[in-house]
Amino acid sequence: MSLQTFTEQLIPNPGVAGSSFGTFTTAKTVIPPTSLITLPANYFQIGKHLRVRVRGGIGTLVTTPGTITFQVMIGSAIAFTTGAIQLNATAHTNLPFTFEADLICRAIGSGTSANCMGMGEVRGVMFTLTAGQTDGANTASALQVPATAPAVGAGFDSTIANILDFFAAFSISNAANTVKIEQYTVEALN
Repeated sequence: MSLQTFTEQLIPNPGVAGSSFGTFTTAKTVIPPTSLITLPANYFQIGKHLRVRVRGGIGTLVTTPGTITFQVMIGSAIAFTTGAIQLNATAHTNLPFTFEADLICRAIGSGTSANCMGMGEVRGVMFTLTAGQTDGANTASALQVPATAPAVGAGFDSTIANILDFFAAFSISNAANTVKIEQYTVEALN
């Protein structure tokens, strides 16, 4: 029997490109402020499914660019993280990348009781497969994230309103390591 659910785009791209961020290592929001959405109190239910899609450009330092990490934040909790993704040793200037993650609510409640399970992928010429992302014989055109065993994200309070946000962080602070978001959407799939 049908659940009588529908798909809803929660955050349509506001038609404004984000700022270009560089020279930082602490994870921070990289989307335009007009793309922030506040999810109301008790929005989540077990099984609630959100899809986060981000497209933009990444610039990288030549030779030793380090890594980049993407995070989906619900309030101050890291609901999903890619973990550190190795950047390759070729200099890039604002070349396209895509991030997509599906988050499924696994628990609800106050304090830090609520959580989501997330899995996704990233695509872009600046990302490099590492030992944890390949079996030695096969490679992929997209990197599956996280590169570790899937696990629920940090707990958050689903009984209060929470801002949904998208963060990034580089392991090496350099003016050549940049990220700029061009498109950001979040869909509620049920």
